[in-house]
Amino acid sequence: MKRIDRYIFKEHLVPFVLSLLVLLFILLANFMLKSIDKFLGKGLEISILVEYLFYNMAWILALAVPMAVLISTLTAFGRLSSDNEITAMRATGISTIKLLRAPLLFGVIVAAVMTYFNNQILPDMNHNARSLSVNISKKRPDLEFSEGLFTEAIPNYSIYVDKRKEIDGVNHFYDINIFNNKDNGSQRTITAAHGTIESINDGVILHLDNGQVHELMNKTSDYTQIDFEKYHIAVPIKNLALQRKNLKSRGDREMNYSMMIEKIDGIEVKKENILKRIKARVEKESFLNIGDMNSKEIIDEKLLSFENRTIDSLSALDQPKVLKTFKRRIKNLKRGINNDFRLLNNYENSINRYLVELHKKFSIPFASIVFILVGAPLGVMARRGNFALSTTISLGFFIIYWAFLIGGEQLADRGTISPFMSMWLPNIILGVLGLYLIYINSKERKKIRFEMFNFIFRKRKNND
Repeated sequence: MKRIDRYIFKEHLVPFVLSLLVLLFILLANFMLKSIDKFLGKGLEISILVEYLFYNMAWILALAVPMAVLISTLTAFGRLSSDNEITAMRATGISTIKLLRAPLLFGVIVAAVMTYFNNQILPDMNHNARSLSVNISKKRPDLEFSEGLFTEAIPNYSIYVDKRKEIDGVNHFYDINIFNNKDNGSQRTITAAHGTIESINDGVILHLDNGQVHELMNKTSDYTQIDFEKYHIAVPIKNLALQRKNLKSRGDREMNYSMMIEKIDGIEVKKENILKRIKARVEKESFLNIGDMNSKEIIDEKLLSFENRTIDSLSALDQPKVLKTFKRRIKNLKRGINNDFRLLNNYENSINRYLVELHKKFSIPFASIVFILVGAPLGVMARRGNFALSTTISLGFFIIYWAFLIGGEQLADRGTISPFMSMWLPNIILGVLGLYLIYINSKERKKIRFEMFNFIFRKRKNND
């Protein structure tokens, strides 16, 4: 690597690390604010909360790295341009293309590392995060109660609370209705004006105040009513304490490349079996040879023609019983075909979802290279090495990129566009834009002026 390349490479490294740390802090803080309510009052150890944040740091890192690359590129080239170092380099015969060698090398390294990370590390981290989240949610059933809704957080009990309020770290419930079907066949309903739930090692204790117990014996129809001021119900729960149990099933975001390919191959086998079943059904019931056709419309058209011909023939022969049997057989056949094609459609949607996640593992890391193509000429044209300005511009581009990505994912799930295009189209569009900006930059066209941003930052500075 030449000296000039090493110099530009180092100019990228410092703002990249700085912007990455800032983005990680912001995204992690936002995640904590959104999820903190889910875990408050669980009595969890700090180490468990740290572990949960550590697992979720994986997807935050995968999201932050490409944006950090764009910020660092804008910052580095903006500073080099504002200090006229770009002009000096061009005066020595260094072209715009040569100036991009070091940034592109930087982008390739980042893309390669993040591709490995997204395929080998991120799936396991996502799986561990989901497993821990499920285990935590089971630790304190009292926290699962919602106002105005029935809940079955406690086994064999259906509980309704009209209002809940936390006082000194304890959940208090008001206007409580508890329904319990006992093993002896009796039905018990408990009402209380107020209550709390105490968690113990092997279960929970319901502490109820000012209520009634209504019990109906189904066998004898005997009815009893008991008024109480204080009433306590001990309910054993085996898994009340935090159970470190790993989930066996994995979602599409919890699989690596080989797992997804294996899953897709398995679904393809199921699709082939269904198509064979449809072919066998149709040919057995209608004696039609549908060949390799897997189009529902074509099969329906052939069956309709066969049905009409047969009905006309049986009607002409005056065979009402045979006709009735035939119509019932055809109706069952059509119902079975509709169910099979509905299942095929579900399988196809599943394959699309897996393919979307598969392409995403590579397209998002590759965005690091695309963002360099966009960021380098924008930084030169802006002639600003300001970190805040670079962050603002980067945020705008990243929002656009992510909007295309999310929209493409939804369209791919519906089968509107291919999974490949849904995940790679944002890179293609921004890549073309980047190449165009590099072209006009190489022609030394008029610099882009961001007066709006400058005004904003000057106004903020004056207010301070």
